[in-house]
Parts: sequence; structure tokens; C-alpha cells
Amino acid sequence: MSPQPIVPQVKEHASEKQLKGKTPEIKILADDWGDGQPEDILAVLTSVAEIIFPLGGKTPYDSIWVSRSEQGPIVLYQRGKDGEYMVKLNTQDRYWCQYAFQFSHEIGHILCDYRHGDSSNLWFEETLGEVASLYTLLRLEESWKQSPPYPHWKDYAPEFTKYANERIKKYENEIPSDLTAWFRENKQSLRKEPLDRPRNVSLAIRLLPLFDKFQEGWSACAFLNEKKSKTPRSFVSYLSDWYKTCPLPEQKNFVKKIALKFGIKLSSQRD
Repeated sequence: MSPQPIVPQVKEHASEKQLKGKTPEIKILADDWGDGQPEDILAVLTSVAEIIFPLGGKTPYDSIWVSRSEQGPIVLYQRGKDGEYMVKLNTQDRYWCQYAFQFSHEIGHILCDYRHGDSSNLWFEETLGEVASLYTLLRLEESWKQSPPYPHWKDYAPEFTKYANERIKKYENEIPSDLTAWFRENKQSLRKEPLDRPRNVSLAIRLLPLFDKFQEGWSACAFLNEKKSKTPRSFVSYLSDWYKTCPLPEQKNFVKKIALKFGIKLSSQRD
């Protein structure tokens, strides 16, 4: 896919609330969001960013420019002239859960330091995007109950949890619970089909407990694609490179936990 860079054409709505460099500036481009007002959309996306960006491993993050497109959601490989991330969302009006779901998925790619290269293991990065969505949605209710963007939005808070649970219920049985046997049988098809949404969500449901329990997993994601190139690699090699490039022991341990989910035992020898 070779999308073109987005150029802001109407007016920009910039977030003023950043967490001391942990949460990047967000700009909503144009006003083609139906009944959704740019300042309200910004409030929702800022709530999302405040939950997950502070857990990332490579701060400060560049600004994010958000536009609407029927071809999204996607975060483009092309960047703005000052390094801005270009995110397209395929939603409109006041579907706040859908905004949160799509934006947090694209943040997942940013946390993984997404880049061009071989797509053999892209299915795994797409799965982590789904983990990011579920992780964020399941925390937005408490966030909005405690500090909603506007006082009258407090009653909307439970809708985020409801939305996440509906996705979990819909997709949890797409794959078996035994990932070791499942991966052994499907590793070739995974390399060819990175964008299978039901499968990726089902995988995300199984990996989510690790990210819930070990938040260092999010900072480890920053090193996932450190050695990505145009050369195809096996998933074992991909995880091994991830393990080796993580600088902190707790991050390395987290990668080993992920690998074990797929029946893969990584070397514990000194790198």
C-alpha cells in the first residue's frame, strides 16, 4: 500500500494537555467528521493517548495529525515535514468507542516503532495493535469516571468497557486456547495473511493478560522492529532479535513470556 501524505487543509485543533512529554501533541485536521466536533474528537483521542503513551519506551513521541478517511484506519509510513505521524480514522459523528478503538490500535503501531520491510511477521504487530485497543478501552471507563473530558460525559464511561467486552465475546473463540499447537499448524498462513482481524483479536485476547500484569511489555514493544529489514525471517528469529535488542532485563523477560505462549523457548544466555 502506497498512501499519499496528508496535508492539512482547513483548520487544526491542537491538544493542550500533554503529560510532560509523555503524551504527544494531537491535531485534528479538517472538519469532515459529520456530527463529531473536532474539539470533542480531540478530547476522546487525548484520553486514549494519556492511557497508553506514557507506557511506551521511546519518548518524547512526535506529534500526531489525525484525519478522516474511508480507507482508514491506518498510520501512514510517510511522515510530516517535522516528523509528524499521519493517522487516518474511518469513523465519524459521535461514536466515541470507535474513535478510541481505532486510534489506540494505530498507537500500538507507533509504540512498536513500525517501519517498512518484510511483512512475514506483520501479523504479530497487528495483533499487538489489537492488544493496545483492548487494553485502552478497558481503562477508559475508570479514567472517565474519575476525570471525564467534560463533566456531562461521565455517564458515557461504561460504554468503553461494554464495547471491549463485546469484541472479546465476538472473537475469543476464533482460535483455540492452545497457542503452541495452533501456531505450529498455522505459521505458514500467518506469514501470508497479516490482516485477519478476527484471528488477530482472538490472539490479542490471549496476550492481553501479560500486558495487564507486566506493563514493561509496552516499553519492550519499542524494540520490536529494531532489526526489521527487507529480508524474510522466521517468527522465532523475529522474537529472538526482539529479545536481544531490548535493553532492560525486565523487557527481555517479557519477550520470553510472549515466546512461551507460542511454544518458543528463547536463549537465556548473555547477549
